[in-house]
Amino acid sequence: MINLDDIRDAHKRIKPYINRTPVLTSSSLSKLLDKELYFKAEHLQKTGSFKARGALNNALQAGKVKGLIAMSSGNHAQAVAYAAQVLGVKALIVMPENSTAQKISGTKSYGAEVRVKGVTFANRLEVAERLTKETGYHYISPMNDYRVMAGQGTQAIELLEDVEKLEAILVAVGGGGLISGIAVAAKSLNPKIEIIGVEPDVANDAQQSLEAGHIIALKSEPNTVADAVKTLTLGDKTFPVMQKYVDRIITVPDEITLKAQWLIMERMKQVVEPTAGLAFSPILMDYKLPKRIAVILCGGNWLP
Repeated sequence: MINLDDIRDAHKRIKPYINRTPVLTSSSLSKLLDKELYFKAEHLQKTGSFKARGALNNALQAGKVKGLIAMSSGNHAQAVAYAAQVLGVKALIVMPENSTAQKISGTKSYGAEVRVKGVTFANRLEVAERLTKETGYHYISPMNDYRVMAGQGTQAIELLEDVEKLEAILVAVGGGGLISGIAVAAKSLNPKIEIIGVEPDVANDAQQSLEAGHIIALKSEPNTVADAVKTLTLGDKTFPVMQKYVDRIITVPDEITLKAQWLIMERMKQVVEPTAGLAFSPILMDYKLPKRIAVILCGGNWLP
């Protein structure tokens, strides 16, 4: 399990290669929703998402490698391609054939070779494992990796340095890498802060898992607009961290996610992807939430 020292070390390690993203505010949205809202703008991060943090922290500790390999539908793909660019090695990315054209082209723009033919959501890990053996490249998990989790947690250090007396942080949940890193950092710095995960209501495996006390996997790829959180299951490394540090998981329907995404773009003039809207969504519903809340705008890789 990771700790605050791991995350602080990661922050120093990746600092030369990332943006210290701003914390945005919107008086319009805060007044509309009767909250004090703070938005950690990871959609303005290198590669357009927070994923650059975790990929870099792993890659920079990998030693001498022939290349990097990953499987991803988009944001992690671009992050690993960027990390390979930083290291000066090749990148091979396995992406499902139904990945968005923007995310495929974005990954290629960082110089990566992309394999999509015959790749599905169900077999992508199998394909990546086979190619890892064939190439000898260093594999970077999108979430089930302590170095990746520590990298993702670095944004919480920045957030709590920039905003005092936060009462809660809202985080979209897929495989658990993002919320695990954020939860460890935030709870270590402020034990009273509430860490709230947000899932689509059709993909609530994390919520079910925490309630059951063991990992529960989805049976098939969920049909949700939040394409960055379609992971079928939490990792065996992320789950124990979430059990210890995450306070609760709440769910939202896709129509609210899209409304939240639109509000961010309309009121704040920030282009974010639906999964960023997912994290903001509970504030538009009748969930009991504190007054002073941070929202992780996890990515901006989206085109209408």
